[in-house]
Amino acid sequence: MNTVWIVDDDRGVRVVLSAAMRDAGYTPLEFADAEAALAALESDAPDVLFTDVRMPGATGLELLKRLSTHAAAFPVVVMSAYTDVATSAAAYRHGAFDYLPKPFDLDTAVEMARRAIAQSVSEAPEATHSAAPVEPELIGDTAGMRELFRAIGRVAASGHNALITGETGTGKELVARALHRESPRANAVFVALNTAAIPSELLESELFGHEAGAFTGATRRYAGRFEQADGGTLFLDEIGDMPLALQTRLLRVLAAGEFYRVGGRELIKADVRVLAATHQDLDAKVASGTFRADLLHRLDVLRLRLPPLRERRSDIPKLAGHFLAQASAEAGLEPKRFAATALAALRELEWPGNVRQLENACRRLAVLASGRQIGIADLPAELRSGSANSRPAWSIALADWAEQELKADGEALHARALKEFDRVLLEAALVVNDGHRQNAAKALGLGRNTLTRKLGSSRKPKR
Repeated sequence: MNTVWIVDDDRGVRVVLSAAMRDAGYTPLEFADAEAALAALESDAPDVLFTDVRMPGATGLELLKRLSTHAAAFPVVVMSAYTDVATSAAAYRHGAFDYLPKPFDLDTAVEMARRAIAQSVSEAPEATHSAAPVEPELIGDTAGMRELFRAIGRVAASGHNALITGETGTGKELVARALHRESPRANAVFVALNTAAIPSELLESELFGHEAGAFTGATRRYAGRFEQADGGTLFLDEIGDMPLALQTRLLRVLAAGEFYRVGGRELIKADVRVLAATHQDLDAKVASGTFRADLLHRLDVLRLRLPPLRERRSDIPKLAGHFLAQASAEAGLEPKRFAATALAALRELEWPGNVRQLENACRRLAVLASGRQIGIADLPAELRSGSANSRPAWSIALADWAEQELKADGEALHARALKEFDRVLLEAALVVNDGHRQNAAKALGLGRNTLTRKLGSSRKPKR
């Protein structure tokens, strides 16, 4: 039977919380201070520990810090009547499973214990999740990604300019960096510029540099991105947003490998490999007259397409695990992992923001999710309902409940779940139909006798 230790100098809190835990099937053990709990740890350990913050002697936060180095790891819930940002932040920083403000609802406390125990039982953090990779990398095992990796290998060695296409957030800069890293220019500089992020009146200077006095505010000579990338690789992101006038200047540089700084008379030569990227249809822009066809031909010597995340759903679990481990390590948090049901839910989403959206979601979950395992209930509401193809809320809740019950060694789960499902569904139908059994049965697609048999004599409905 699972044990719950309760550390609080308030005897009333200990008695009430112990009774609730006992009623829930747990074995509670009470301690009036942190020192007594630490002494008990010499010979035993709980499945979950609840501790108050403000107590005589060592505080709950000091206890939490000392527990973080204890050999027998178990979840800790911090309780406090003094809810403030500093205290709650400190609790999570020192590894608390969750924070329970006083006064609290006993059902909430019991549910918190259930979740903590269920996650603790199933968790064995993988060593590979303990550290974040030094450099962002392309991840994927789907056919589309395998073909992309092969193309990168071939294109990187060629030395030719390349055009990288793909929706926003698919990782076009990662492809550009991989092309540079695997190319003969790998030991030279890699320079990146998002052309859509620079105002059009400054973009020319940013690309080609300027001389002192070339325009108001130009107090000194500035070497542009082409000069900075000499001998290496220049990555121009969102090339489709470049103004037509600048497209003409860029075309000349690509053709001759030379240019003038803004306001300058000295011809500058630069040996630069240009990699361009866009989420737009450049062929359509050429047709509409907003992008030069000859520039497209110069850039599009070789083309690589990144598939959107919805076309590579089987990569989502691996990506999510990678981003979660990375975010946890960067924030100095303990490693976390996704439950299988949570990963299944993530795979069903459309992800309009692609890999970048998934990465940001994992960063948020690394900080906000309780415990070391992330279940469906931990996913933000906008993710759980963010797709027309996503499962209904009740199905997600059922999956999360089933997962937690199975981890807690719930017995006869299928029979219990079916019984509860029938009860809830039948009673809801009777409520909607004002207790009329025949109408309720019809609404559910059941025979009246079947409904009566399932209900038994537990309820006498209206006629």
